[in-house]
Amino acid sequence: MNNILEIDNICKKYDSFELKNVSFSLPRGYIMGFVGPNGAGKTTTIKAILGAVKTESGTIKTIDNNETGVVMDNPFYPQFARIKSVEEMVAPFYEDWDSISFKKYLKKFNLDKEKKIVDLSRGMKMKLQLAIAFSHNAKFLILDEPTSGLDVLARDEICDILREFVCDETRSVLFSTHITSDLEKTADYITFILNGGVIYTGTKDDFLDKYRRVSGDNRVNIPDIIGKRSYRNGFEGMILKEHIDKIPQDVLVENISLEEIIIFLSKGEINNE
Repeated sequence: MNNILEIDNICKKYDSFELKNVSFSLPRGYIMGFVGPNGAGKTTTIKAILGAVKTESGTIKTIDNNETGVVMDNPFYPQFARIKSVEEMVAPFYEDWDSISFKKYLKKFNLDKEKKIVDLSRGMKMKLQLAIAFSHNAKFLILDEPTSGLDVLARDEICDILREFVCDETRSVLFSTHITSDLEKTADYITFILNGGVIYTGTKDDFLDKYRRVSGDNRVNIPDIIGKRSYRNGFEGMILKEHIDKIPQDVLVENISLEEIIIFLSKGEINNE
């Protein structure tokens, strides 16, 4: 299939949370940022993709698990195991494990095979997980907060690795993160989930072009404002680009960042004051 992942109307109900008809797809050769506040449904959706959660309805089509690499925010390897021992643990689970590739990636990522997991920085642990994924010929990477807690240089290095990974246009990445600056550098697509439902899925550029940031005097009434925040000296919020013609001339209208869009959408419903 042309898409490496196709999710169609999946639902999953818990006592205090529900995934509601979640649908999106990821084409081959692209990176998708999967974003939303804590508790929005990102982890449940990822578990459903991996088969760790059974959905009540809907369908998920993706490639074989042997071709899927999963990179978590903290690897589940024995803390006092050495890197060379990690290969011995994981290799039997993959038919296409390539020990030569693993050694190549350890060298490329400057990972000493004699080092213990406990002695690795967070960035090194991310690179180790990526080396494992690349060494069993993963075509689809699922990353859950991989750059959280990393310094700017380490995050930039991980982002470069992901961009290189999709260069051959057969491999894709689903990248769940709260660090929107990483997505602005790497993501081609964005899927935004809120309260268990998909609010937007599509290209990053279309998402950024869909909204505008507005700010001005509190005495000004703006219809259809999203996520309005009032201060003593004024307000700020977001509007759909198509509503610009409703904005008074004394209100400042600006382009908006990915982080601001997520914040304003997460703040709640459109305010019709």
